[in-house]
Amino acid sequence: MNLSERLNEDMKQAMKSQDKFKLSTIRMVRSAIKNLEIDLKRTLNDDEVLEILSREIKQRKDSLQEFNKAGRDDLAVNLHAEIEIISQYLPAQLSEEEIKVIVQQTIQETGASSKADMGKVMSALMPKVKGRADGKLVNQAVQQFLQ
Repeated sequence: MNLSERLNEDMKQAMKSQDKFKLSTIRMVRSAIKNLEIDLKRTLNDDEVLEILSREIKQRKDSLQEFNKAGRDDLAVNLHAEIEIISQYLPAQLSEEEIKVIVQQTIQETGASSKADMGKVMSALMPKVKGRADGKLVNQAVQQFLQ
């Protein structure tokens, strides 16, 4: 079962169980997927759906930080719950140690030695961790090793 089918099944289940919050969250995600499918005039594969899920989580995390700064805990709770629901569809996230190992391997593979080579490392690295690690964490790890 691909991710789109899984989202459809979970949406049906949320309807049956009358879980309105989960239902609305899944509908928002499906809407983003459908909009891109309309723009591209084709159905999306799992990698593209993963990209959308990652983007949706990133948007919510950014909003979460802003709401926390503004003291809007009521809105932050909802966003945190949405992040939890969407995260269920992403592959298991890599730990910081796993990210560092992959970064070191990629630096060796690309022969990078300074921050000037960061673009080369990131372009080789991101496909390896796609959907399994936050881009900010990966970027920080690369900066640590390229000084």
